[in-house]
Amino acid sequence: MKLAMIGFGQAGGKVVDRFLDYDDRTNSGIVRAAIAVNTAKADLIGLDNIPQENRVLIGQARVKGHGVGADNELGAEIAEEDIDEVQNAVDAIPTHEVDAFIVVAGMGGGTGSGGAPVLAKHLKRIYTIPVYGLGILPGTDEGGIYTLNAARSFQTFVREVDNLLVFDNDSWRQTGESVEGGYAQINEEIVRRFGVLFGAGEVGEGQEVAESVVDSSEIINTLSGGGVSTVGYASEDVELNTGGGLLSRFTGGGGGNDGLDAANTTNRITSLVRKAALGRLTLPCEIEGTERALLVLSGPSEYLNRKGIERGRKWLEEETGSMEVRGGDFPRNVPEVSAAILLSGVTNVPRIKRLQQVAIEAQDNMEDIESQSSENLETLVEDDEDELEPLF
Repeated sequence: MKLAMIGFGQAGGKVVDRFLDYDDRTNSGIVRAAIAVNTAKADLIGLDNIPQENRVLIGQARVKGHGVGADNELGAEIAEEDIDEVQNAVDAIPTHEVDAFIVVAGMGGGTGSGGAPVLAKHLKRIYTIPVYGLGILPGTDEGGIYTLNAARSFQTFVREVDNLLVFDNDSWRQTGESVEGGYAQINEEIVRRFGVLFGAGEVGEGQEVAESVVDSSEIINTLSGGGVSTVGYASEDVELNTGGGLLSRFTGGGGGNDGLDAANTTNRITSLVRKAALGRLTLPCEIEGTERALLVLSGPSEYLNRKGIERGRKWLEEETGSMEVRGGDFPRNVPEVSAAILLSGVTNVPRIKRLQQVAIEAQDNMEDIESQSSENLETLVEDDEDELEPLF
């Protein structure tokens, strides 16, 4: 699938930057164009792979390149005011070669959470190709203002895009990690999962063609209907042996009875699909009730057992209760076999429910504090007036 990716804000820009690095490492060719938009000049300077001409600084008249300080209302206002500057960069994208836009943003900060929905709405008004969002939720330990921003942004973002893919930082931060190291690892996890998913069907010169191709239309159909999506992923290593063949826990090491090897591969694929769906999703949820799903099995072609893929797809149908479960293989010359599962239209998401509740409590608390501060200020001014002589 050919994508035009736009990173809005610090987190969005870093993820898109990492996608370009992934594209280069894997030669997947999924990122047709990449743009970073920010109100903070320093964040744009810190990017490594996005071309300089595609780094757009907005809000210079209001915030002088220093960011919006987690104020997502200001972020939205600046995006509205400077949307033409962003459009100038988008104009250079060969949209006839692109299957979809993806607007990437951290939903806890100010620039991304405020500006990304504004940009998505603008793009949908102008272009006919789908506009998807990739929203990154802040951890619950990052503070009330970020949770409040995320709750507000989520409601708006999901309404303005054709589908909102979500990654929850809370499920991926590890104890004892540095902030920088933690986010670097999270960004790599995001790119790996979505890279395999969106890379399916993109065949370069000299590469093998899948037996059951998953092309861009399969992904678009799975994401149609809007709502919220999550991605599951699981993989097992494959190693080259000295004889030039492949040895792996996945197949039991090759050799022996071909029938037993085929049966073992089928079982391992089914197990991998279960692990991907029931393990750590980008947004944890109950998979029952999922509206649509897509399964992509990736790895060396000799291990992409069609019977295993069909059995995995059937299992996914039973677990989700959906009749719209698509599936296929994605041959890649990499030392692993992986299963990527896109679950679209999920509704039973405890994290979102908690996010909304915490945001309501945070907003009430902030209003109480502001009210109390106003009263204290009035009292302080009155006390000073009683003690001081007027100037005139």
